Amino acid sequence: MAADKKIPTLYEWAGSMPAFENLTNIFYSKVLQDPLLEPVFKHMSPQHQQHVAHFIAEVFGGPTTYSEGEGSHYQMVQKHLGKHLTEQHRKRWVELLLQTADELGMPDDPEFRSAFVGYLEWGTRIAVINSRENTLEMDEQQPMPRWGWGETGGPYVP
Repeated sequence: MAADKKIPTLYEWAGSMPAFENLTNIFYSKVLQDPLLEPVFKHMSPQHQQHVAHFIAEVFGGPTTYSEGEGSHYQMVQKHLGKHLTEQHRKRWVELLLQTADELGMPDDPEFRSAFVGYLEWGTRIAVINSRENTLEMDEQQPMPRWGWGETGGPYVP
């Protein structure tokens, strides 16, 4: 590759913020119609979709919109405590999100999808683990996870 060509982040490759906001808006409209997921999400705030879009975008190399004005990784983890999510919830959430990504024509090349699915699997599994707890000892300054081309955010440390 020529030295003057910059490799795009996963965020840029996916279509930047409009792609993530569109993805989460359409996805959560499906969640609210899903018999398994609707009970879990029916009381979410009107800003929930946008916060999730900003969180995922930041993880994939986008702007720090989430961590600078909407929350932190610690606060995102706290939102899952005591929700008692099951493996069935997790699988359905991932399935609907990937279905929505396909419908919207998000990149489907193996490299992007590998990173995208890898993060969804990692993040949703942590959400299920954390949802069993009512409190969690976690460093409030824990940095946001970062995902890139063949790079992951690091090991989960409860």
